[in-house]
Amino acid sequence: MTSHELLTSRTPRVKEARKLIRRASRMSAGRFLAEGPQAVREALALSGCAIEVFATPEATERYAELVAAATSAGVAWSQVEDAAIDGLADTITPQGVVAVCYAIDVPLSAVIEQQPTLIAICANVRDPGNAGAVIRCADAAGVDAVVLAGSSVDPYNGKAVRASVGSLFHLPIVTGLSVSEAIEQIRGAGLQVLAADGGGTDLDQLLDAGELAHPTAWLFGNEAWGLPEADAALADRVVGVPIYGRAESLNLATAAAVCLYASARDQRRVPG
Repeated sequence: MTSHELLTSRTPRVKEARKLIRRASRMSAGRFLAEGPQAVREALALSGCAIEVFATPEATERYAELVAAATSAGVAWSQVEDAAIDGLADTITPQGVVAVCYAIDVPLSAVIEQQPTLIAICANVRDPGNAGAVIRCADAAGVDAVVLAGSSVDPYNGKAVRASVGSLFHLPIVTGLSVSEAIEQIRGAGLQVLAADGGGTDLDQLLDAGELAHPTAWLFGNEAWGLPEADAALADRVVGVPIYGRAESLNLATAAAVCLYASARDQRRVPG
């Protein structure tokens, strides 16, 4: 249903939605904001996720296919003033459309029930852009779930949602566990745990030996200080990504992409 009444920043439900910019409010309400046409498109495509879409009249005209998707999904489409969208967005140049969504993270037990073969674990990843980028890489590589463990950033942070470019809505996201709790449960489900770090076994060696064909969880550390020894010690093996050129290192999302795709390739390799 599309409302032609132009809502303002003072409209009660706009004010309530604006509170979701803060993490405490998101956790309390079990809701978050998805900003931009791509995020809104994916939120509408996930059944039961989107609650209401706020859009400027200009965005309503520009994104007619999103209006149709909202109507088909039974999600309210409410037109708002530009100032109201500015208050809901945390970007400098908002794209004019924001969806209010239910939180979609799941317990790790629900992931394990599906007998996963490839999982990404982010240990204390604090930067929302990096977390969103890892989720996007994991989605592209066909990973079964992403676990944001320890003091990792909230996946519903606005920057994390945008950095995932819609992938947040494509695969299970697990939160609320310590690194050790996550690893214990995942190893108990029969997956090997590989810690991506600068040293350790060369990734190419494992790939050549077919060791990455086994069900695997990759453990990735913090952007600034990597994996503490205590966390790395929880893994079955520490693995390093080979660097053939002169670069000192790889950033988190790039390293995650290399490791996850290596496992995805080995797991999909035709026997013989």
